Amino acid sequence: MTPQELKTVLSSGLLSFPLTDFDAAGEFNPAGYVRRLEWLAPYGATALFAAGGTGEFFSLAADEYSSVIKTAVDTCAGSVPILAGVGGSTRQAIQYAQEAERLGAKGLLLLPHYLTEASQEGVAAHVEQVCKSVKIGVVVYNRNVCRLTAPLLEQLAERCPNLIGYKDGLGDIELMVSIRRRLGERLTYLGGLPTAEVYAAAYKALGVPVYSSAVFNFIPKTAMDFYHAIAREDHATVGKIIDDFFLPYLDIRNRKSGYAVSIVKAGAKIAGFDAGPVRAPLTELLPDEYQKLAALIDAQGAQ
Repeated sequence: MTPQELKTVLSSGLLSFPLTDFDAAGEFNPAGYVRRLEWLAPYGATALFAAGGTGEFFSLAADEYSSVIKTAVDTCAGSVPILAGVGGSTRQAIQYAQEAERLGAKGLLLLPHYLTEASQEGVAAHVEQVCKSVKIGVVVYNRNVCRLTAPLLEQLAERCPNLIGYKDGLGDIELMVSIRRRLGERLTYLGGLPTAEVYAAAYKALGVPVYSSAVFNFIPKTAMDFYHAIAREDHATVGKIIDDFFLPYLDIRNRKSGYAVSIVKAGAKIAGFDAGPVRAPLTELLPDEYQKLAALIDAQGAQ
């Protein structure tokens, strides 16, 4: 799949990022991961991001990363394209990028670098070096310490033909509008705020109709129903699902830092697709939170 073909794929449809399965000892569980991917693939997501943020990329060792990406690519061959999360220092990100390309990933999601602050020019150099290390398409994730401006993204797009996507995890509307207006159709644009459904209607109005769904991991039918309601501007259905599910869901998710991942793993367990524990530094939901989440999921009906 060429970068431009990947751009076309990512320009419509719901995206998601599968959880990474661990066993009771916290080790990667490939059999559980295969079962998860085989369950999710038929629901209609346009692409899946393996080892993304919800997939706990930040906790994976290099050999585990290879196993996760290979398992995802092999399992989903012919059904749904796999993009691989990459990140860390520039040299680490390049190593991950080249490994994902070798294993057959169709593209990359370039996650923010970690810890150190950097100038805009430094972040742009990081993105450029990763893009130029591979031939497959790259989506850059503006979030946390990665806050590229419209002029720098335009320069990167000129220098890196395989930079085909921009994912927004900042929620800065002025910045999003400036990027969308300046780069036009050069990139495909993805909504990437945690629990993106809450912002989906607003982002669609900005010209960003595509987003990635975390709850697809445990209520895939509801996630797809919500996406289609957003696409056809069915405000009544959108409002009902936000009121009945997403707002009380956010009340649980926002109780502790890191719960954006923990609550998804808890949801998968409730749905019968236990992905095992989260790894430190993340923590599990408390028992009462787990029960509240179970009631919310049950109310959504069969998936």
